Amino acid sequence: MSSARRLPALRSLAVMSALGTSVLMLTACTNADTTRSSVAEAAQTGSPSATATTSPSGSPSGSPSGSASLTQDQTERKNLVSATKVTWDKAADTAVKEVPDTKLVDLELKRTEADATASPSGSPSPSMPNPAPSQGAPEWEAKVAESDGTVHRVDIDAVSGKVFRVQADPDQDADDKSQMADWLGKAKQTPQQAVKAATGEVKGTVTHVELGDNDNQQAVWSVDVVSTDNWNKTTVGVDAANGKVLTQDVDND
Repeated sequence: MSSARRLPALRSLAVMSALGTSVLMLTACTNADTTRSSVAEAAQTGSPSATATTSPSGSPSGSPSGSASLTQDQTERKNLVSATKVTWDKAADTAVKEVPDTKLVDLELKRTEADATASPSGSPSPSMPNPAPSQGAPEWEAKVAESDGTVHRVDIDAVSGKVFRVQADPDQDADDKSQMADWLGKAKQTPQQAVKAATGEVKGTVTHVELGDNDNQQAVWSVDVVSTDNWNKTTVGVDAANGKVLTQDVDND
């Protein structure tokens, strides 16, 4: 590098010192202007110049964000349960009265499907005593069984409590009927007793009751209970013979 293009060391330091002084003076002036501006704005709004910062949602930073967001399943449970006016036990009573000499073996709270008034292909036309609810409205789909295992489906409007569809299960064969009759014979506990045992363990709203069996060939009542605190669902297995709680499975999705 040519020496003609270099500043002497002392001159370089002097230039840097002068530049530094200028920067400091400029910064001081800028800070002073900013401080005066902040004080003026605070005076206009009547709020102190040092206020709590806010989060993007508009709430003060560091404050609780409220309840945690619900999952899709939890939201659906909340919406379905909140829209339902008929409790499970009232729906159960309605179902067994609709088909004489039967017992409840399944009852589920669900959304009414678009083809609620249609008859499944190849099956006898269902009885339609009342109009079906609109698509997506809550309904109780019940199944009641005769002593020989013959199952009948009864659909109940979960808002009005009116039956809108009654039909014998078109898909049952001889083995299905035999299996259902066997479960009925083993089930010494009523659905009401099973629900009492389940809700004694888990508090909430009953959305499904079903008679079946487990891996040990025990007849079991499966009871779904939805907590209205967090909208989780707990499935409680109750021995249909003696009413003892066998299992609890929590679905917190």
